Formats: sequence, structure tokens, C-alpha cells
Amino acid sequence: MAAAVATKTAWKLQEITAHSSNVSSLVLGKSSGRLLATGGDDCRVNIWSINKPNCIMSLTGHTTPVESVKINTNEELIVAGSQSGSIRIWDLEAAKILRTLMGHKANICSLDFHPFGGFVASGSMDTNIKVRLLSLPHSLHVYFITGHTQAVRCLRFSPDGKWLASSADDHTVKLWDLAAGKIMFEFTGHTGPVNVVEFHPNEYLLASGSSDRTVRFWDLEKFQVVSCIEEEATPVRCVLFNPDGCCLYAGCHDTLRVYGWEPERCFDVVLVNWGKVADLSICNNQLIGVSFTQSTVSSFVVDLSRVTKCGPGTRGLIRDDKPLTQPLPAGSSLRRIYDRPTTTCSKPQRMKHNSESERRSPSSEDDREDKESTAEIQNTEDYNEIFQPKNPITRTPPNKSEPFPAPPEDGEPSMPSSLSFLSLQAVNNQNLAEIVDEEAMSQIRKGHETMCVVLTSRHKNLDTVRAVWSTGDIKTSVDSAVAINDLSVMVDLLNIVNQKASLWKLDLCTVILPQIEKLLQSKYESYVQTGCTSLKLILQRFLPLITDILAAPPSVGVDISREERLHKCRLCYKQLKNISNIIKNKSGLSGRHGSAFRELHLLMAVLE
Repeated sequence: MAAAVATKTAWKLQEITAHSSNVSSLVLGKSSGRLLATGGDDCRVNIWSINKPNCIMSLTGHTTPVESVKINTNEELIVAGSQSGSIRIWDLEAAKILRTLMGHKANICSLDFHPFGGFVASGSMDTNIKVRLLSLPHSLHVYFITGHTQAVRCLRFSPDGKWLASSADDHTVKLWDLAAGKIMFEFTGHTGPVNVVEFHPNEYLLASGSSDRTVRFWDLEKFQVVSCIEEEATPVRCVLFNPDGCCLYAGCHDTLRVYGWEPERCFDVVLVNWGKVADLSICNNQLIGVSFTQSTVSSFVVDLSRVTKCGPGTRGLIRDDKPLTQPLPAGSSLRRIYDRPTTTCSKPQRMKHNSESERRSPSSEDDREDKESTAEIQNTEDYNEIFQPKNPITRTPPNKSEPFPAPPEDGEPSMPSSLSFLSLQAVNNQNLAEIVDEEAMSQIRKGHETMCVVLTSRHKNLDTVRAVWSTGDIKTSVDSAVAINDLSVMVDLLNIVNQKASLWKLDLCTVILPQIEKLLQSKYESYVQTGCTSLKLILQRFLPLITDILAAPPSVGVDISREERLHKCRLCYKQLKNISNIIKNKSGLSGRHGSAFRELHLLMAVLE
């Protein structure tokens, strides 16, 4: 008998071109782990089956890029929010549009379906949350939730359907009581935008992941932090509890991290190379992760049977590296368990109603927009397999998806000896492959020396800046980076300074703002992204101070420190006015940078 072949723990499953332009959002179906929806700058929502090459269905109707998508629990409905603030809901089984919802004044950043149906929640860059009750065929009720001061990045209904959790760029997590129509608690502690929140499947526990590179766990009975894990090297982009609640999976740049929270500890770290992972799902003891770059979507698989999730052999506590000496028995709980009702949760009672114009029945204009929305079935066979009608009696059990087969570890044989014929064919093609490889290497070598010179110069310049930085004089180190006149050095420096909000001072802004103006007009995406991050930080920390000082009446007598501060504020204000014109011109762009520019434009509205 042949020896068993060692297989990989994580591997890339598939790569597809999902849209004719850039992908702007995507989501996995959580029930099957096999359904994928993508939203694009081409204003379409495309539906895919994981590991199949062809689009199943393409949904049209939006007139601006699709910024957020969500699939409901039963994978029968999908909701998509656009850059303009409009929302559309499609019935995937019937392949038709159900609703077109208006009301938000800016990009839709987050969406979620109620676990028992009847509601859909939306969060926007306009800082508002809306809970829609979709009850009667021609009746639409809207409930406002206000409280965040910046873009609402994530919404999640609790497993029992009674609460709604929200997270935002204002660094907060809020918990809302749907029946009472009011906030229950505001969780603070994050020092950066909170990208994602997730309820524990059983216990009164909430997890949140942030750009401050931490994961926090919140007790929903005592309304206090349970633990905080601070070992992240990159922002936390998505989180997902194991179905039995034993651990939390955190999707970070190129890695999957597995956490426990009482006490805080890292059970495992898996290298996945998925880049900026956008969503996670679990099926057949496999974790599916998806990411996107431009028009390409990639899917990855992690074999959870080979991942440490709890118990002995953990990596120890994050803070003191002492292992957990008394692990909890399997299935035990430290806090209250959700009561799941057998009927749909009652509607919110005292939330703030929207204006009468938004609570009216859909008008002829709404009807026209619905008619302009279509669901084009592009692969009938896959459509029938996935969205088979559920009303007729099924005489045979539905097909269950099988786990994706794991590829062999590098260096292991990838096929049985009985298929040696294919190996022989591969050998015959080897010479051709070697020729192609040699041509590719020749092209790479042509620019190798030039690149080495560039990188050597950059390294030398960074050493110069670092030498000044080590003296503790941040302002002088920034001045030295400006004097070098190399934007790549400025980007490297800002990527460090952006992580330390305490380093920013008003005099630092006067030096960096002209550099930000250059970065925002760069042809390199990373430069633009760094410039946007730095500008947002300056606007949030210093713009209120600048406007207050400039609006204050003149002081009596001579106050040198005040005059210096006033001069710096005037200089910053002038520079911000110049930058605001660039932001305004670029706010119409699509994609990730377009969203960033529109958010900056809102923050700079006071300058107008």
C-alpha cells in the first residue's frame, strides 16, 4: 500500500476575473460556504459558486459602484448598497428584484439581514443606521438609529435577533436594543477605526476587530471588556467564531490567527498568503477566505482539522506566555446563552421614524427603478443546482457539498504511479517550459541593476532619517525626509507616524501637509493611500482646533506662544484649502480611493 501523501494546511483554491472593472465589495454565504457575491465598479452584483469558473447570475439596476453586499441566512436573498446611498434587494430563487430602498445620503458601508427575516439594516458614510421592516408587498417602514460620528463600517444582528451591534470609524462599538429603539451601551477602547464586529454563536459575547491592530472581546451582560489581544502586525479585516464557539478566527494580511479570550491567547497562526482578506466562512471543517485585487477575486481554503483551536499545545498567553492551566470543559459557558425565539422577532417600537416622504409606499419612480433592475441567469445548470425551489416536495435528500481536496505538500508526488503517462507528457513539455522561463528571466535581469541602485539609495536615505529619529526629535527627522526630496522615503516615514497618533503636533502638520498634497496626486496607489490616511488623521485631530483658534477674537497684549500657534494654524488652513480642491476633484472617482476621497471631502466641508 502506498504511503499517505502529506497535504497542505492552507492553499489557494481559485482565481477569477469577477467584473469588467474593479471589484469594490464581496461576501460569502455563511450557510453553505459555497456561495459568493461580488459587487463592482461596473455597478453590477455577480453571483458565483466557489471553485466554479463561471458567473451564475448577474444583477443589474445600480447606477453607481456597489460598495457593500450581504446574503441572508437562508441564501435566498441578497442586498447590495451603492456609492450613491441606494439599496437593492433581489430574490435569488425567483431571479428578480424585490425592493429598491433610498434615504442614505452617502456610500453604503455595511449591511445585514435579521436572522429570522423581516428586517434589513444598513450603515452609511453619512453616519446613520437604518433598519427597514419589509412586511407587506407595498409597505416599507424605516427606522433611524443615530449615534456614530463617522462612517458605519459593520452591522450585525445578534443570534436571537433582539440586538444590533455597530462599529464605525469613530473607534466605537455600539449595542442597540431593537425593541426599545435605543442604545444599550457604547464600548470604547479601540484607538482606530473598528472594521468588524461579530456575536458569539451562543454566549453573550461580542468580538471586534480594528485598524489599531487589536481584537477586543466584550461581555454583553456586564458591559465590560473581557480581554484585548494586541499582537497584530496588520489591521484586523474580518473575524468569525468557530460554529461551536470554542475560538475566534481573525483574518489579517496574509495570515489567519486563532484566538481564545479567557484569558487572551493565540492558539495558532496559519500563513495563507491571501493578501487583504475580505470575508470568511466555514463549511465541512474548512475555512474559506476570499480577497480581491482590482477585477480579480481569489478564494483560499484552510483545513481546520490541522489548526489548533483550543486545549493543550496552545501558544500561551499573549501577555505573560503562561499556558492555560485549567481549561474549561467542552461545551461549558461563563455567561448567559441566547434564547432563540420560535417566531420572528417583534418590530422595533420606539425608534425614530424617518420623514413621511421616506415612509410612503413606493412611488412610480421606485417602480420604474425596480423595472430597470434585472437578474440575468448566466449559467442555468449551476443556478438550478444551487437555487432549486424549496416549496415543492423533495423526494430525495439535497446534495451536500464535499470538502475541497487538499493539494499535496510541496515536494510530495501529486498523482498516483498509475498516471505516470501524464508525468511522461509533462517531461516532454519541460524543454518548452525552460525556454519560456529563460525568456522571462532575461526580462527580469534587464531591470535588476537599476532596481538595486534605486533600493540602495532608498536604504541610505532611510538610514539618514532613522539616525535623526533615534535622537527623539521627530520634527527634525521629518524635516530631513522632506529635504531628501524622495516621496518613497516620506511614505515609509508616514506609515510609521500614522500608527502613533501621539506623535502628531501642529508644527508637524505644517511640514507634512505639502507632502500629502504631492502624495494625493501620485500615480502610485500606495502613495495615495498613505496620503489619505495621514490627511484623515490631521483633519480629525487638528481641524477643530485650527478653526477655533482662527475664529477666536484677538488677544490683549503680547502673547508670543499664542502668536506662534496662530501662525501655524493659518499656515495649515491655507495648505488644507489647497488640498481640498484636489479632494473635491477626486471625490467622483470609483473604487476604494474614491470612497476615501469622498470621506475626506465630508470631513473638509467646514473649509467651504
